[in-house]
Amino acid sequence: MSLSIIVSSCKKEDEVVTPTVINGCTDNTMFNYDPTANTDDGTCIPVLLGCLDNTASNFNALANTDDGSCLPPFYDIAQGTWNISPDCEEIDVLGQMISLNEQMPETIDVQGNGDNSLSIDMNGSQVSGNIDNEGNILVNEQTISVDFSGVPIPVQVSGTGKIESENSGYMDLTYSGEIDIIPNMPIPIPFSTTCHIVLSK
Repeated sequence: MSLSIIVSSCKKEDEVVTPTVINGCTDNTMFNYDPTANTDDGTCIPVLLGCLDNTASNFNALANTDDGSCLPPFYDIAQGTWNISPDCEEIDVLGQMISLNEQMPETIDVQGNGDNSLSIDMNGSQVSGNIDNEGNILVNEQTISVDFSGVPIPVQVSGTGKIESENSGYMDLTYSGEIDIIPNMPIPIPFSTTCHIVLSK
C-alpha cells in the first residue's frame, strides 16, 4: 500500500506597501534642505551669507549662514584717534561773529570705558558718550570748558552721531552757554550753535 501526499499552496496576492511620506525641503542647495524628506512641501529657504555675530559692526540680521566676514564691534572701531572736519554755525555776539571751528582741534582721541561708554577728548575737554551695536552715538547734555579767545568758559554740549565704518563717521553737537568776556557788558550774552563734525581715520 502506498501513501501519496499532495501539497499545494495558493499564492497570496502581492501586498501593496505604501511608502512613508516625509515632508520637507528636498532641494539640497537650500538652507533648510532635509535629506530625510521625500516630498517637497514648498518651505525651502535660500542660503543667505553674512555675519551672524550680533555684536559685530556688520551683523546681518537677514543672513542664515555665516561667511566669516564679521568685523569688530562699533564700540571697538570707535576707539582711537580720529581726524575731524568741523562745520559749526557762527555765534553772533552783538554783531561780532565767533566761530567754534577755530576752537576745534585737528584730531580727537576716543577711549572706551566699558559697557559701550566712550570718553572723547576734544582738545583737553572730556565729552562722554555711548555707542550702540549699530554705531549710533549719543552724547547726553553735559558741561565742558571751551576756550574763547584765550578765556575758558563753561559750555553745555549734547548731540548724536554715528560711526559708519572703520574709518568714517560724524557727530552733530549743540553747544550752548553764556559769554561774559566782552568788556563793558553788564550781563552775559547767551548763545547756542550746532556743529556737524566729520570723522575720518
